[in-house]
Amino acid sequence: MSESQGLHASPSEWPKALFYVALLFSIYQIVTAAFHPVSSQVLRAGHVGFLLLLVFLCYPARGNGKPFQPLAWLLGLAGFATFFYQWYFEADLIQRSGDMTTTDMVVGLTLIVLVFEAARRVMGIALPIICGLFLAYGLLGEYLPGDLAHRGYYLDQVVNQLSFGTEGLYGTPTYVSATYIFLFILFGSFLEQAGMIKLFTDFAMGLFGHKLGGPAKVSVVSSALMGTITGSGVANVVTTGQFTIPLMKRFGYRPAFAGGVEATSSMGSQIMPPVMGAVAFIMAETINVPFVEIAKAALIPALLYFGSVFWMVHLEAKRAGLKGLPKEECPSAWAAVRDRWYLLIPLVVLVWLLFSGRTPMFAGTIGLSLTAIVILGSAIILKVSSFGLRIAFWIALGLLCAGFFQLGIGVIFGVIAALVAVCWFINGGRDTLVICLHALVEGARHAIPVGIACALVGVIIGIVSLTGVASTFAGYILAIGENNLFLSLVLTMLTCLVLGMGIPTIPNYIITSSIAAPALLDLGVPLIVSHMFVFYFGIMADLTPPVALACFAAAPIAKERGLKISLWAIRIAIAGFVVPFMAVYNPALMMQGGDWGATLYMLLKAAFAIGLWGAVFTGYLERPLGWWERLLAFAAGAAMILAMPISDEIGFALGVLFLAQHFWRARRAAPAAA
Repeated sequence: MSESQGLHASPSEWPKALFYVALLFSIYQIVTAAFHPVSSQVLRAGHVGFLLLLVFLCYPARGNGKPFQPLAWLLGLAGFATFFYQWYFEADLIQRSGDMTTTDMVVGLTLIVLVFEAARRVMGIALPIICGLFLAYGLLGEYLPGDLAHRGYYLDQVVNQLSFGTEGLYGTPTYVSATYIFLFILFGSFLEQAGMIKLFTDFAMGLFGHKLGGPAKVSVVSSALMGTITGSGVANVVTTGQFTIPLMKRFGYRPAFAGGVEATSSMGSQIMPPVMGAVAFIMAETINVPFVEIAKAALIPALLYFGSVFWMVHLEAKRAGLKGLPKEECPSAWAAVRDRWYLLIPLVVLVWLLFSGRTPMFAGTIGLSLTAIVILGSAIILKVSSFGLRIAFWIALGLLCAGFFQLGIGVIFGVIAALVAVCWFINGGRDTLVICLHALVEGARHAIPVGIACALVGVIIGIVSLTGVASTFAGYILAIGENNLFLSLVLTMLTCLVLGMGIPTIPNYIITSSIAAPALLDLGVPLIVSHMFVFYFGIMADLTPPVALACFAAAPIAKERGLKISLWAIRIAIAGFVVPFMAVYNPALMMQGGDWGATLYMLLKAAFAIGLWGAVFTGYLERPLGWWERLLAFAAGAAMILAMPISDEIGFALGVLFLAQHFWRARRAAPAAA
């Protein structure tokens, strides 16, 4: 097995060197998060250094072959050495900031080249090309005509900006990746290894598996639940999709529709509070607002998104007459909760911490520590034969969790060490320790694409900050839109969708938030809403053709062309395209301004509009829709989305008219069919 193949295999099958490097990476991140032994600059450098070492050990220069080991170690250790250089010479680098030595230049250039190459190996050529264009602009932009020209910068100025300090490769995205994101990735990894995926899947199966269109509804619900512990859409596709897509196909759903449901549901995990995707943490840090404000703004749109997907699935099942599984084949939802309820403790605590105003760093550290204690403690308790003693242990564990926040971090780690020692000596306890080790290694693996993307987009941040080109681009958007908000929104949406054809959501958000979001802000869109608008369409880019990353991830499972899956996905995800526009025109939909009455009204209006459009795009409600019914329902939904005088009244009137005549016709047709 090659190293690159090993990266995607079970951790137990990894080469030893790769396994231990990944394990050290996770330990480094936990120690720096818990005890803060190094400065923020060194923390970021260590994060990037470990990422580079892992990438060059895992990913070949081209194709799926095996990396040439001497060269892989040489490049990986060279990247790791940039971390030690930043650490050892930290004081000197601060003192001579902007006045680099020859060694500084060599280290800085090496870091830039290695980050570009690592990103190419992990994500392909698209993102390095885009970042390379920004780099070229920083070096050669003085020769451009008109407003795009800047005053000119020497190579050493650009290298200093990108490789040293906190406005380049070690910028805000890297900081967020090295702190919040890594902790939450580890949190999700621990819960996945402990069986949380099975808990979510069995729970969804028990509730909806036997209902009309049950298999597809299971996909929607399980993906929404997965979004509470992991914000990776593509990861959700390849985990829950392995189960839900074949199940949907077995019960009569078309392969393209099954793949579209899974891709759409999985991408929604990035907008589903409480954890959401990595972009949410970067957004909170970028615009300097508490993470809870981001989660609060995302809550209603996320509910509308998943409600829309669930509604589309229901209508498609009615149209095709697709039944659910026999009830006796479905697991009991409450039995699943009863067997693994203790895994919900860290999740509940994490949600409480995030929404009580604690920082994501604190919440992630406590959540991760509590997860380890619950997993290790439950492994010990389940080995106790006496029922009474087992209850006593559960009570003791509950009291420990209740007083967890009053303990110092040293005491917390002491408790974990004691539980590890007990597990080592009890029968079967070592299996639990292996699960924890695999969770640490899996967490490091999942962090690679996110971390490398965050590091490389630092090039864009650094050049934008150095040259001030963002204001120029914002001026162009305003000029093209001619102060027309709708046109500016459409231009921003298209920019996000086009960029998303070749790059992941994180760099997509970084680029468009740097360029387009300031223009929306100038047009009066609230700060969080303007950034959420960009965020949503960065996610939608993974569903839109021709690239549609999430759909192509579902393609081999569904055994269908990715493009065909994508065409279904954009129909199913209609809420993802509609809600951001509605929120811009009425921020109450994102709980930004306005009272609860305004928010409730927007929720009802958006749900009604999306419900009508769901019937339009499936062509079915109580019976197949005629072309004129689809036109009437589409017009009703569109009128409610428009923010114009009396457009809501027109939309509601047309919607009620559509529903009244449709149900009347359906009732008349029923006796005739009988």
